[in-house]
Amino acid sequence: MIRFLLDGEVIEAEAGATDTVLDLLRYKLRRTGTKEGCAEGDCGACTVLVGDGEGWRAVNACILFAPMIDGKALKTVESLGGDHPVQREMVARHGSQCGFCTPGFVMSLYARSIGAAGTEGVPVGDVIAGNLCRCTGYGPILDAGEAAGVQGEAGPQDLPPRANPNPATADELADLLMAHPETQIVAGATDVGLWVTKQHRDLGPVVFIGDIADLRGVEESEEALTLGAAVRYSEARAALARLHPDLGELVRRIGGVQVRNSGTIGGNIANGSPIGDMPPALIALGAELTLRHGPARRTIALQDFFLSYGKQDRAPGEFVESIRVPRPEPGTLVRIVKLSKRFDSDISGVCGAFAIHIADGVVQQARIAFGGMAGIPARAPGAEAALTGKPWSAETVEAAAIALAQDYTPLDDLRASADYRRTVAANLLRRIWAEQQEPVSVRHG
Repeated sequence: MIRFLLDGEVIEAEAGATDTVLDLLRYKLRRTGTKEGCAEGDCGACTVLVGDGEGWRAVNACILFAPMIDGKALKTVESLGGDHPVQREMVARHGSQCGFCTPGFVMSLYARSIGAAGTEGVPVGDVIAGNLCRCTGYGPILDAGEAAGVQGEAGPQDLPPRANPNPATADELADLLMAHPETQIVAGATDVGLWVTKQHRDLGPVVFIGDIADLRGVEESEEALTLGAAVRYSEARAALARLHPDLGELVRRIGGVQVRNSGTIGGNIANGSPIGDMPPALIALGAELTLRHGPARRTIALQDFFLSYGKQDRAPGEFVESIRVPRPEPGTLVRIVKLSKRFDSDISGVCGAFAIHIADGVVQQARIAFGGMAGIPARAPGAEAALTGKPWSAETVEAAAIALAQDYTPLDDLRASADYRRTVAANLLRRIWAEQQEPVSVRHG
């Protein structure tokens, strides 16, 4: 049983742990405006708004498990009544053709119009980057979003009590996992949701941690940025951008707004994907994890957490509690580059991250990490050794670029060939050098 607010009415519904909000809406509540296009959070046709005490946020209903809206509020395209300014502008500017994707676009633009999470100060094009259309060419939709403007709206009021209490604190979570170490942890479900919708896996017992307040802290100091494991990407973006602008730009390209409003930094790390975008960047910056097992905590370097494909240094019942990212020292050259077939809302073919500390023209320390080059995100020891203690020069960079070929044995897959990955990894390092010599013509020409 779950309990949530829908257009001012408290709804109680039976729902299993891995039933999706999309199926709940379409098959039980008969709200069929919300569409299934991909069942993996890519196309945005299922976009709805979820609200809590912090406000509203657009999410993908196809990979959001129904218990995750327990005690919250929900809005669907039917909630707008057919006469919202966004809908009027979509009609006036011919923003819909076949119409299948239209409800999702309307909900994304509606989220922007009320200043929902992840849309503040964000261009319309970025707001709808998580919505796909095969008909319109996007121009009329962009025009409609601009014309609708931003009016602002308060978050939901008088939320109903939860029907199924989850752990409210990290201490309660630790106790639960000690007693039931087989429990599957779910934070945002942007990875785990696909295990259900695409792989049809039975997750067994599940615990939802996205609302645990002491796992959602963002702490900035002169020394480091510390993020709770359940901090969503949209919540972390500004702080990460202050740590380094390339981090903010990287977050901008992690899924669409809907994915960033659900997916968490800690969840992405804990699931150990070899093509997760954030781990290579955090490894290059020397990030550390705090892992918790009952009352005991241990801190390890993020690079040591990933052991082999699908295997991390995490015991049964242990969970990621926080991530600490040191601020780059003055004189450190930081570059983070994601390469993918599509700029927006796509999975990396290669993601490279570089933190090279240079003093008096000599490389004092080099930390280089890549995703997509191996079964885990990993550093490049050969390239780092070729740089460290050497003059920061074209010759040194070329030696390091050549050494990269010995650091990784990439695979051929649908996203990129092994040869492509080896070539672009070396070229990214060469580009860093070239950018410093001709920053205008190389970076923007």
